[in-house]
Amino acid sequence: MIRLSVPNMNCGHCKASVEAALKPIAQSVEVDLTLREVKVEGADAGAAMAALDEAGFPATMLA
Repeated sequence: MIRLSVPNMNCGHCKASVEAALKPIAQSVEVDLTLREVKVEGADAGAAMAALDEAGFPATMLA
């Protein structure tokens, strides 16, 4: 599982957009709006970050 920080994600619409961007390439996606984090399982980190960037939600990897 990878954890990504998505700092400009702050509403329900943002959450839906992030999920829509990641679901085609991941087995599971868990979005936490409070922490502005996304947990992704079954996807390459680079591909996940590229998908989010394309959707307008640049992300960085968390430890």
